[in-house]
Amino acid sequence: MTQGTDADTATDRATAPAPALDTDALLDDPGIRIVVCCGSGGVGKTTTAAALGVRAAERGRKVVVLTIDPARRLAQSMGIDSLDNIPRRVSGIDGESAGELHAMMLDMKRTFDEIVEAHADGERARAILENPFYQSLSAGFAGTQEYMAMEKLGQLRARNAWDLIIVDTPPSRSALDFLDAPKRLGSFLDGKFIKLLMAPAKMGGRAGMKFLNVGMSMMTGTLGKLLGGQFLRDVQTFVAAMDTMFGGFRTRADATYKLLQAPGTAFLVVATPERDALREAAYFVERLAAEEMPLAGLVLNRVHGSDAARLSAELALAAAENLDGVGIVDQTAGKAGLRDPADWSVVSPEAVADPDPSEHEDTEDREPDPEPAPEVATRTETVTEDASVEQLTAGLLRLHAERMQVVAREQRTRDRFTALHPEVAVTQVAALPGDVHDLAGLRAIGHRLATGSTPAGAA
Repeated sequence: MTQGTDADTATDRATAPAPALDTDALLDDPGIRIVVCCGSGGVGKTTTAAALGVRAAERGRKVVVLTIDPARRLAQSMGIDSLDNIPRRVSGIDGESAGELHAMMLDMKRTFDEIVEAHADGERARAILENPFYQSLSAGFAGTQEYMAMEKLGQLRARNAWDLIIVDTPPSRSALDFLDAPKRLGSFLDGKFIKLLMAPAKMGGRAGMKFLNVGMSMMTGTLGKLLGGQFLRDVQTFVAAMDTMFGGFRTRADATYKLLQAPGTAFLVVATPERDALREAAYFVERLAAEEMPLAGLVLNRVHGSDAARLSAELALAAAENLDGVGIVDQTAGKAGLRDPADWSVVSPEAVADPDPSEHEDTEDREPDPEPAPEVATRTETVTEDASVEQLTAGLLRLHAERMQVVAREQRTRDRFTALHPEVAVTQVAALPGDVHDLAGLRAIGHRLATGSTPAGAA
């Protein structure tokens, strides 16, 4: 047996239950000012963030939820026509000691524009905002969305208007995208290419012109062929206008990173009980630990269970096969089982003698068939009705077997994660039959998050 097989076998064994994550205690703690929901795409981060926001507000806190989800599901579920870069008050928050709930959706470009307008004078700000390279950078440069999410978080925290900020992070393929964005954009603005483009403006006068004529002419000639002369001029104009702001970007990036490491911040890793999602969750957990960022726990969404968990998948399949069998005898009831449907038309009266013919008397309007005999006809009708029930039961048993197989697979996946990270507190939310689309649905999710609702039949 290989080493990898041994490891898989070890993780398949039953593991000790993970510690329970108390989300109410987290939301009630006045020292917690920021909750960051992170994880891979499609695991329910937006719904989790919104549900936590509703529950925290109805428990007395003044909350703002920042989402980066462009699908606008958060606005719809909170009864708001639309969300933008300005926090909007959410109505309908219940409770005697209810606080307030606000929600907003990140406008990446508008956030970048606000930074420029706040840190540059009117003429320079206008030159930057109208620069084609800036417009391209602010709309889609790699890492800009993640950086601007953290920039907006810093702005909200600095305003001190809310005592709890809940962040729904961008749907990233890797934890590196979210955690490294501030440093990555700062590194870009402080990189050799930018410094080289800034050099002529910084040197000034004849020295600058000499540098431009000798060195820059060679570089710009080469880059102009690759990138286009107009594009390069736009970059140089942008760099010259942004020169005084680069230090501010780096300073804010460092400040945001420290804010994420502060004790008042809590990270919630959100996942589903699927192999890829929990593998990504495990990577988030390890990366957060490496960066010394405070992890509160794991939210496991869409967990399946069954109210009939005592009936295993194996027994359900065996029962279904028994119902589909030919000539099976029900020993408990002592009745003849169903033959193969193909043989029903040739069943003899002796083989299908009805124990109680009075139960199947024909009505006056019904004309008896000449063949087979009335006894055979009534019994054949009963066999057909019974067959439908048997087939339906067999189908339901197979569906139950499939559900129990899903439950078992999810349990093995959770056990593997718990074996690797036994210290991570976990709360789980049972899979719902439909999407959450209003405050009532968000309240229900918040309750399940707080109680760690375990689906019936799930460990």
